[in-house]
Amino acid sequence: MELRQFEYFVAVAEEANFTRAAERVHVAQPAVSAQIRHLERELGQQLFDRSRRAVRLTAAGEAVLPHARAALAAVAAARTAVEELGELVRGAVVVGTVTAHDFDMAGLLAQFHAAHPLVDITLTTDESDALLDGLHSGRLDAAIVSVGAALPAGLDAEVVTDQRIVAAVAGDHPWRRRRTVALRDLVDHPVIALPAGAGIRHQFDHACRAAGVAARVAFEASTPHALAELAERGLGVAVLPESVAFTRTALHPLPITPELRGRLVFAWRTQGPMSPAARVLVEMARRRLRVGGPAAS
Repeated sequence: MELRQFEYFVAVAEEANFTRAAERVHVAQPAVSAQIRHLERELGQQLFDRSRRAVRLTAAGEAVLPHARAALAAVAAARTAVEELGELVRGAVVVGTVTAHDFDMAGLLAQFHAAHPLVDITLTTDESDALLDGLHSGRLDAAIVSVGAALPAGLDAEVVTDQRIVAAVAGDHPWRRRRTVALRDLVDHPVIALPAGAGIRHQFDHACRAAGVAARVAFEASTPHALAELAERGLGVAVLPESVAFTRTALHPLPITPELRGRLVFAWRTQGPMSPAARVLVEMARRRLRVGGPAAS
């Protein structure tokens, strides 16, 4: 049996006419008839009842039809897989990220590069709002961004971190006996925070704007541990993920009211086209995050 025999057989079955089937597969009608006869001889059964104007399947033809369709579908899927592989080898991915996070982006990109060395990879950093715009516009294939409780429309994501944001002060700070601190109380104290656009800083700034609080960020550092060191030396109130604040014995952590949460996600768009290279990268990231699990309170 040959693939074209199945192709012609399905065409005749669906068109109920040899001439229309021949037009559909772009060959002469006698060629279609000849291939169908060859198929019938190989199977030892007549597949079509040709005694009427409209060609109809025999019982044997009805039995063969789903298998012929499945064979054609399998071949089409194989061709698609090969075509996508070709695109992947020649493709490119563009990934964005906020400036501070706990995800091993370097490890992900190294793993992807080792598997697909001819794919061009671009990594860029920006504020979450700009990264989200890049995802929606298609400029970015994936990004680590800070989001609220609800994921923006048109995106899917895996959680990187989800934990409370707390204030932390040195052991001799006037707040050392307090159990919580209100967001508005930060107005009277220098704040130590991550750079603008970083995940936790993004949520902190958004909460301050919503509450009408004008907090003064006096010190910025690129990592939560660097923020903690500055706070330990009495330079101000550090805004930290609680996973860091509660591990520093020289700091006094204070949950912020109303509660703030730092939620970082590895996000990609669900609407619009996605290249084969981007799909592979996203799946690699999802496997890494599922194995490691998100950091949570």
